[in-house]
Amino acid sequence: MNQLKRQAIFDRLAETIPEPTTELQYSTTFELLVAVVLSAQATDVGVNKATAKLFPVANTPEAILALSLDGLKTYIKTIGLFNAKATNIITLCQQVLDKHSGKVPETREDLEALAGVGRKTANVILNTAFGQATIAVDTHIFRVSNRTKIAPGKNVLEVERKLDKWVPKNHKKAAHHLLILHGRYTCMARKPKCTQCVIADLCEYENKLI
Repeated sequence: MNQLKRQAIFDRLAETIPEPTTELQYSTTFELLVAVVLSAQATDVGVNKATAKLFPVANTPEAILALSLDGLKTYIKTIGLFNAKATNIITLCQQVLDKHSGKVPETREDLEALAGVGRKTANVILNTAFGQATIAVDTHIFRVSNRTKIAPGKNVLEVERKLDKWVPKNHKKAAHHLLILHGRYTCMARKPKCTQCVIADLCEYENKLI
C-alpha cells in the first residue's frame, strides 16, 4: 500500500468519524487512567457500568485507597481479571501519590512504571489525556491494520511502529481512535461490513464480503 492510498483512507475515516474519541466515560485524567487499566481484556461498556458506580464514590488516589482492596473489588467484580486489576490499581494509587503528588504523570517512562500500566495503556493516556500523537495498538487496530494492509505486522509493536511511520501527519493524533471505532463498528472480526465501508475500494483485504 502506498502513501496516497493511506492518505485517502484516513481522509475518509476522518470525514465519517468527525469526533473520534474514547468510548470510556471519565471526567478527569485519573479517572481515565483507572478506566483504561480496567479495560484490558474487557469491553468499554462493561468498564463504564462499573465506573459509573465507582467514580461517584471514589475517583481520586486517596479515595480509592480509602476503599481498601476488598472495597474496590466490590465495585469492579463484574470486570474480567478484577482481582489482579484491583491489586494493581491500589498500588498505582499509592505510586501516584508518593511519586507524582497525586497527579497522573505525562511521560511514557513514568506511566509505564505504574502498576498495571503497559505500553498500550501509556499510549492511550498520552494520546487521549495529553494530546500526543501516539497510537495504542489493541485488537481492533491490529486487525484493521493487517486486514486493510495499512500497516501489516506480526505483533502489536511492529504494527505500532509502522503506523507511527506511515499514518499521515494530519491524522496522526486522531488515528488511534479512528482505527478503533472503524474496527469496532465496521471492520469487525467475524463479519466485517464491507458493503457499508467507506474505504472498501481502498482496502486491500483479499476476502471482502461484497
